Amino acid sequence: MRLTPLPAFADNYIWLLQHQQRVLAVDPGDGQAVLQWLAREPDLQLDTILVTHHHADHTGGLAELVQATGARVFGPALEKLPVDHTPVAGGDEVSWGPLRWQVLDVPGHTAGHIAWWAQPEGEAPILFCGDTLFSAGCGRLFEGTAAQMLASLDQLAQLPADTRVCCAHEYTLSNLCFARAVEPDNLPLAAYEKRCQTLREQGLPTLPARLGHELDINPFLRSRTPAVRAAVERHTGTPACDDTQVFAQLREWKNGFK
Repeated sequence: MRLTPLPAFADNYIWLLQHQQRVLAVDPGDGQAVLQWLAREPDLQLDTILVTHHHADHTGGLAELVQATGARVFGPALEKLPVDHTPVAGGDEVSWGPLRWQVLDVPGHTAGHIAWWAQPEGEAPILFCGDTLFSAGCGRLFEGTAAQMLASLDQLAQLPADTRVCCAHEYTLSNLCFARAVEPDNLPLAAYEKRCQTLREQGLPTLPARLGHELDINPFLRSRTPAVRAAVERHTGTPACDDTQVFAQLREWKNGFK
């Protein structure tokens, strides 16, 4: 299947997945970006849209795309979207072509955030995770709690290691700067940063990331490791009480990181 990260706005990606003549779009914040892509692919038809959460940079193009294509929309049951849609929640499945998309509840960034995971035959699995998991980072806690986000990331971390992590933003280089501050001696992290810098210099996306690699370099997936915990305690100057507190302090550190 052809997987395309379509740039939108300053740093968003609208993910497009093609199977035969059918196209699936994920989090289309900019309808025109998708319609212009489709105009260059006249034999393809957008028929399905998956949404991870309600923020406008993920939903702003929905009405325009539904009107132009008649695509069906699936989105989080606990959040309001600007178009009629089929509400889904963790444990639900949605079929599209040969794929069965599994819905995962991943609150934290927003209260009802969901993620979508599927296993194409003969290919690495695909995860559309919106603003929950980024390469070397995670989303801000706008509506949820640190405990919710930690549990959500724990859930994603249990997916197969070869899962392609399709994040919704090109935040990788800035996230890696923070990750290096947390774990300056992490050798896989240093090598990954060089690779990502080369990709961006060539105008290429750093995504999708590989989940197994994220477990080696992403401080928010590594918040229980001794190195990350020690870094948080040095930063705050106080011993951490539990895993949730460490994660919350790590997220606060990132919020103010320059």
